[in-house]
Amino acid sequence: MPSALHFTPSDEANALLAQEPMALLIGFALDQQVTVPTAFSGPLKIKQRVGTLDAHTLATTDLEPAFREKPAVHRFPGNMAKRVRELAAVVDEEYGGDASRVWTDAKDGADLRKRIADLPGFGEMKIKSLGAVLAKRFDVAVAQELVPNHPTLGDVDSAEALEQYQAKKRAHKAGLRKPA
Repeated sequence: MPSALHFTPSDEANALLAQEPMALLIGFALDQQVTVPTAFSGPLKIKQRVGTLDAHTLATTDLEPAFREKPAVHRFPGNMAKRVRELAAVVDEEYGGDASRVWTDAKDGADLRKRIADLPGFGEMKIKSLGAVLAKRFDVAVAQELVPNHPTLGDVDSAEALEQYQAKKRAHKAGLRKPA
């Protein structure tokens, strides 16, 4: 298990992502219409403001004030507070509050894919990216078949690798925007 995931400039946020599975899931939930460092800094901000990342607590707490506190957790604080609360409720109800059970209890890659897809806000891109992180950074065997053949956050193992990943992602998106 890594001691940190290098998705933010903060050593504390990076360590939290590696050590608390709920933080990792929250980071992926927030990874929408903001930069990777912004999204994955969110779990630490939430923990500092709410006092915990316990799934039951997050599922039963109005998170919007914590999300709106400056600096805001996300550029869409209301929507993302709701999404994180919904995510926490699924983890609490389906996995007994243990976010790691999303992958540790998965029977195979297809089961893991379904489990991730059932999380609020997790579409195909996040399934592949989380799968790659689980496979490449945490050696989760059942996640191997979710790893796509293009760069993902699973390839990020340093601040330099994050910069390279983000540059490749920007270039890929720019290529998609070019007229045919």
